[in-house]
Amino acid sequence: MKQKIAVLGPGSWGTALAQTLAENGHDVRIWGNVPEQITEINTYHTNKHYLPELHLPESIIGSTELAEAVKEVDAVLFVVPTKAIRAVAQELLQHLTTKPVIIHASKGLEQDTHKRISEVIAEEIPEEKRQSIVVLSGPSHAEEVAVHDITTITAASVDQKAATYVQELFMNDYFRIYTNNDVIGVETGAALKNIIAIGAGAIHGLGFGDNAKAAIMTRGLAEISRLGVAMGANPLTFIGLSGVGDLIVTCTSVHSRNWRAGHMLGEGQKLDQILENMGMIVEGVSTTKAAVELAEQLGVEMPITQTIYQVLYQGKDIKQAAKEIMLRDGKMENEFQ
Repeated sequence: MKQKIAVLGPGSWGTALAQTLAENGHDVRIWGNVPEQITEINTYHTNKHYLPELHLPESIIGSTELAEAVKEVDAVLFVVPTKAIRAVAQELLQHLTTKPVIIHASKGLEQDTHKRISEVIAEEIPEEKRQSIVVLSGPSHAEEVAVHDITTITAASVDQKAATYVQELFMNDYFRIYTNNDVIGVETGAALKNIIAIGAGAIHGLGFGDNAKAAIMTRGLAEISRLGVAMGANPLTFIGLSGVGDLIVTCTSVHSRNWRAGHMLGEGQKLDQILENMGMIVEGVSTTKAAVELAEQLGVEMPITQTIYQVLYQGKDIKQAAKEIMLRDGKMENEFQ
């Protein structure tokens, strides 16, 4: 059935998802707060800053007015940076004329509160104003979805009916969706893999080879799993699409802005300069701080994350950091502490 869907956030991922929904026959509106970008979408059906080669379906309508974008919608898809989720949810609440399914495809933890994105949305949009919340996550670069490369991701919700609804919205011959009921695990894997991707990029920038890349990804997954389980996640989630799948794609691809930021750190560039030149949000930087604080609260050991935090926030020399983490006391591989 044709659905009316508002996509909040015309970045690369929001644009690619809007394209998929429109190609599946849905009525898609995309909201953003940069008038020039919305004008470009409506006039030229392009979004060249984020996806320069993409020509969008002409049926997609852009708007800078949130009330207009969400009028009479069946679903709302959040694809804004983590730091903007709460403010956008507060504004959205004022304009809802229906009781939509809420979907989010953002990846991070809120600073200070350390809350997952679905928790933030649930706090700001009460149940009487919405249906269930569904998390859309997994190994997916917008650049590849935009050109119809085969992609598989997960729709996670405590409400199986809502997860299936989102699965049916997006599924087609290049975009496959699985359902999952472990919202904690899916959101934790999505957020924390960005931290490890910074480390993987740094390893490459320092000139290390495949052995080192495999090591940081594998031990990084152990850290993600430890913290996720301490938060209440199902450990099996971390060997699925939103765990190891998302970790692999983010730690090995030049499409990953977190990997690119880490790579430039490894080459000796300063973080402020990297973030200024990137022109897009590098979620792993802020997530590193939140993860270190959360791990301390829960008593979870995360040496790789802690080391990346020291490099990002305390100015530690990256070469020295790599050396020190190798000289830690010996451990059993399968210790889950």
